[in-house]
Amino acid sequence: MTGAPASRSGRIRVLIVDDEPGITELLSVAVTEVGWRPFTAADGESALRIARGCVPHAVVLDGMLPDVDGLDVLKRLRYESPRLPVLMLTARDAIEHRIDGLSSGADDYVTKPFSLEEVVLRLRALLRRSGAEEASADDAVLVLGDLVLTPQTREVHRDGVPVQLTAKEFELLTLLMGHPRQVLSKAQILDHVWSASFDGGGNLVEVYISGLRRKLDRGRAPMIHTVRGVGYAIRAAEEAR
Repeated sequence: MTGAPASRSGRIRVLIVDDEPGITELLSVAVTEVGWRPFTAADGESALRIARGCVPHAVVLDGMLPDVDGLDVLKRLRYESPRLPVLMLTARDAIEHRIDGLSSGADDYVTKPFSLEEVVLRLRALLRRSGAEEASADDAVLVLGDLVLTPQTREVHRDGVPVQLTAKEFELLTLLMGHPRQVLSKAQILDHVWSASFDGGGNLVEVYISGLRRKLDRGRAPMIHTVRGVGYAIRAAEEAR
């Protein structure tokens, strides 16, 4: 495993290591929304195995894991990839723990509870410092068949034609394109795009899905598909034929 910059063949890969599913899910969505690709692990051994396979450009690492201490995982990651940026998460705010983490090779530290915006900003700073983000600026673009979404400029094109979306439509499409072919329930979409559950939320999702379909399709093969009783999935038009 190396800490080499990203190539133009793929997006920046971020490995998220935490044994709390809620945290890994939230961080995965936050990473996806800025155009990066998340990989997740719930324990230290899985994190090391996945890191060797996906060769991440950065790691978000919980300091307390169920099998191997986070600092031990950090040391092993650092041994295998000296230049790999690592952002540590911890529920402990004692200065000694921060010093231990930094002395073990962590590049930065965030204490729980944290804001997703802070984590993304710190990750971006680490990626820029390592040279990975500049090398992958074009790779942050989400592409699915003839549909292209550019997070930095908030532009969407289908078959080269601009598609004008509202802010929420853009967030919804970003979520769907970040999970191609995966069926997302109305509850998942509501939580990730609107960050709340309330009466009528399912109807709200239906309204926005319908609006997206009208704007994306317009005489073309449909891309957003309904899985009855489950939710919605987006697939490249050629996959649906």
